[in-house]
Amino acid sequence: MRLCLALLTFIFSLTSNSQKYYLFIGTYTNTGSKGIYVYRFDASTGKAEWVSNTEAVINPSYLAIAPGGKYMYACTETRTANAGSVSAFAFNSETGALTFINKQPSGGDNPVYITVHKSGRWVVNGNYTGGSLSVYPVNADGSLQAASQVIQHNGSSVNKERQDRPHVHSTIFSPSQDYLMVPDLGLDKILIYRFTATVLQPLQYEEPLTAITYPGSGPRHLTFHPNGKYVYLAEEMSGTVMAYTYKEGRLDSLQQLPAHGDTATAPFGSADIHTSPDGRFLYVSNRGKENNIAIFSIHQQTGKLTIAGYESTLGQVPRNFIVEPSGKFLLVANQETGNVVVYKRNKKSGLLQPMQQQIKVPLPTCLQMLRVK
Repeated sequence: MRLCLALLTFIFSLTSNSQKYYLFIGTYTNTGSKGIYVYRFDASTGKAEWVSNTEAVINPSYLAIAPGGKYMYACTETRTANAGSVSAFAFNSETGALTFINKQPSGGDNPVYITVHKSGRWVVNGNYTGGSLSVYPVNADGSLQAASQVIQHNGSSVNKERQDRPHVHSTIFSPSQDYLMVPDLGLDKILIYRFTATVLQPLQYEEPLTAITYPGSGPRHLTFHPNGKYVYLAEEMSGTVMAYTYKEGRLDSLQQLPAHGDTATAPFGSADIHTSPDGRFLYVSNRGKENNIAIFSIHQQTGKLTIAGYESTLGQVPRNFIVEPSGKFLLVANQETGNVVVYKRNKKSGLLQPMQQQIKVPLPTCLQMLRVK
């Protein structure tokens, strides 16, 4: 009997922890934000509880969690003239506290996206205004070395107000992490680099693999389908989604369709993009006049998209959102209204239903989750 009770207790503990996460919220700090906020998020209820926050960190606008969850990296001093940086933090999973380790110059103005290689030994940062990307070796204690490689993009595109120069908007590893995909809003291109983790300068530009988007589309963020065969790109300026097939670093165009309804008018502002964990649905956030989430169903055999609906974000400028790893919830960060909205997600239809609770944080710009062990 005691053995059965112990086994049941152990199983309950595993189930309980599998539904609990740390939620990290990056922000702009010019209106009183403390920097990075840490909450506990319960995926059995959809409720969040504040745990901690950083102090004196300037504009930690985008976050990335290292494999293992012991370290976090952030684009810092974003939108701060001549002061962009990338910062490293240690995370204590027992207390939920972040501790600053060190920072390095971002290698260009206005760092906006950061990602960590699966080995945990490399961090890659993209600089929007500077039009460049930087690669940082990571020490055993999680600290960042100076950038070992800084690559400057060059060129422009058709919109002379917004595309007069390069604007790197994201740096995203392929599923096998041997390629890095770099959407550049200013160039209307996805530049593709081979990534070799065993050398000091791991990025090698593969010009024949570069994907050229429609003129004036403004590629921003992309996401891989869980099966690794398809890629979906949010095109900010045209308010569209581009679907591709993917194989060994190569993108082949599959479909382009609007991320907005028939009555929506420019200027558009598509921002973030994610698939559901089961690969059945795609979500895109729209800013501008819309402030909604576009919901697409994904054809499992072809990868093509069909619009399934739209859901208001109940706030303004949904810059970033995240799908909780089990797929039960979707959380949206509304930058200008300072609210993170939690939605219950219908796994069959893909549609969203807002929960009553909202998280109030000044100027939220990025959401990340880490499972509680």
